[in-house]
Parts: sequence; structure tokens; C-alpha cells
Amino acid sequence: MENESSETRNRARLAIMELANMISVPMSLNAAVRLGIADAIWNGGANSPLSAAEILPRLLFASDTTIGGDPENLQRILRMLTSYGVFSEHLVGSIERKYSLTDVGKTLVTDSGGLSYAAYVLQHHQEALMRAWPLVHTAVVEPETEPYVKANGEAAYAQYGKSEEMNGLMQKAMSGVSVPFMKAILDGYDGFKSVDNLVDVGGSAGDCLRMILNQFPNVREGINFDLPEVVAKAPNIPGVTHVGGDMFQSVPSADAIFMKWVLTTWTDEECKQIMKNCYKALPVGGKLIACEPVLPKETDDSHRTRALLEGDIFVMTIYRTKGKHRTEEEFKELGLSAGFPTFRPFYIDYFYTILEFQK
Repeated sequence: MENESSETRNRARLAIMELANMISVPMSLNAAVRLGIADAIWNGGANSPLSAAEILPRLLFASDTTIGGDPENLQRILRMLTSYGVFSEHLVGSIERKYSLTDVGKTLVTDSGGLSYAAYVLQHHQEALMRAWPLVHTAVVEPETEPYVKANGEAAYAQYGKSEEMNGLMQKAMSGVSVPFMKAILDGYDGFKSVDNLVDVGGSAGDCLRMILNQFPNVREGINFDLPEVVAKAPNIPGVTHVGGDMFQSVPSADAIFMKWVLTTWTDEECKQIMKNCYKALPVGGKLIACEPVLPKETDDSHRTRALLEGDIFVMTIYRTKGKHRTEEEFKELGLSAGFPTFRPFYIDYFYTILEFQK
């Protein structure tokens, strides 16, 4: 047996303690969002280093004079999240600690449109979703049923449809993630330049089409395609027609088809069906432009790889046990099985990759 005082064993014990206690990280992040810490520190762009005692009266609950709050416990949360790069710590003298936002922390600041990544954090940590996590092992033992379904009695999207609060948070979370991503790809990807008419499959309220049409005036017509009950609530957007339907039955015809975060929640066979319907709807030379998380071929401990693999487990636990994040090669094979002879990936965003399938 190896000497327990050795460097190797010490590191191993430390690593497993970190992993065993890692729930403290997302729960502290969730607490920071619920308290409104990022907006309190940001303070309209000042981002001046503040102590926990200075932050406390600026938090969301502070208007309730019956709640005093605990600056020591707040500082414990701030220190922990500082170790994960959410805050910067500034030591004043030998005792006082002050905190400002890092670039990571700034993603939680509410922008002029009322959006940030904060809603994404809250959406991931709702009570119904949290109930599923102790059951992750059942995805191995009984893959026919999602851990979320075992914990809650029905599928996540079915519950979203019944709960205005859950659905509203989901929509806000997706908007908070989608808007900065779309800005990044519209600046870095020119695949819409030759497109006259474009279909967005699973386009929800049509926000992505609105952004694409504003950036590329050559796109004369946008078709926002989603379930009938979804497009029924979509707002009027100049140049965009809302069409209800089922992507497993057919997809409206266009020069190009866009979809974002659709394929990852479906099985391989379901993805093939969706992509075959897209192939049928496109002319020769037409493109399916899909934006999806793409797993690296090899596993390492980089932030990117960890974020992608964590997202993969989230899909398996909450949405579909056999829905998944895929590698570049797996997406290429799906494209070929649907009839697309040409495949090109564009790595612009670090989490979501643009996948271009050409007929």
C-alpha cells in the first residue's frame, strides 16, 4: 500500500474532497444570483471593490428592513466563488476583503434588455430539476426513463408547458444565452450572405431570425418554424412569417435552414429524421446551418471540455437519456446518413459550434 503521507496520495485525497464537495459551487452561484450580487457590485458600471458589509445593503432583499443579513456568510460565498473566477478579491490591510466582478462575473449583470446569464443559472437549479440529480445512476441502469421523469412523474418540457413560471424562466434563460451567442456568430460567420430565404427550425419567438435579418439584408424572407402553440404567441416581426408544424413530419422549403440547440436533445434516429426532412426542403447547394455543442475527440481537463461534458450529463439527466452532445465525427456521420455530402464546422463560440451541412 502506498504511503499515505506521499505527495501522490495527498493530492489524490485533496482531489476527491474537492469533487465530493463540488455541489457548493453551483449552489453558491445560485445563491449569488438570487441575492443579486453581480448587479450590486456592478452598480451601473462602477465595479468598485466592495466589502461584504458594503454589498449587503445593495442586495435584492435589502428593501425589507426586517431582514438584517449576515455579512460574514456573504463573504464566505464571495470567497468560494472567487476561487472559481467569478469575483476578484482585493485585500485591504491585513483583515478586510473587498470584491469586484471578473469577466465571468460580468455575465451575470443585467443588460439594457433585462438579460444576463443569471436566468440560466436559476433555471438549472429549480427544485424540480434538483430532484433529478440524485438519480443520475438510473440513466445507466434504466435508460428508458429520464432521471427527471423518475423524480417528477413527467418530462421536463411537459412540465414547462403546464407551468407559466417554469416556462417563463426557461425562455428568459435561453434568451440570456442566445443573444450574446448570436452576436458572436453574426460577426464571425458569413454563411448567410448568399441566402434569400431562411427557415429557423425551433425558432420560438423569432428573435434569432430578427437578428439575422437585421445583419444580412440580403435575406428577404424569414420563416419562423416551431410548434403551433409556440408560434401562436410569437410577435409580429417585419420580414418574418410564423409557421406552425412538426419537424418530424416536414420542414418548410428555403435556400437555407437554421437551427440552434435542437439536435442535442434528440436520439441519433430522431436527429436523422429531422435532418432528412431538412434535406428534402432544400434545393441542391442549399445549407442546413446547425448550432450545437461539439465534444472534443479526446478528453482533457480544460474548461471547454468540462463545460461540454457537464452539459452532456445535464441533457442525459433532465431531457433525454439518449439525447446527447456529439463529436464532430458523429455529426458528420449523421449528415451523411441524412443525405448531406458536404460538412464543415466553424468554431467561433467556445461552447456552441456552427455545423454547415450542404446538399
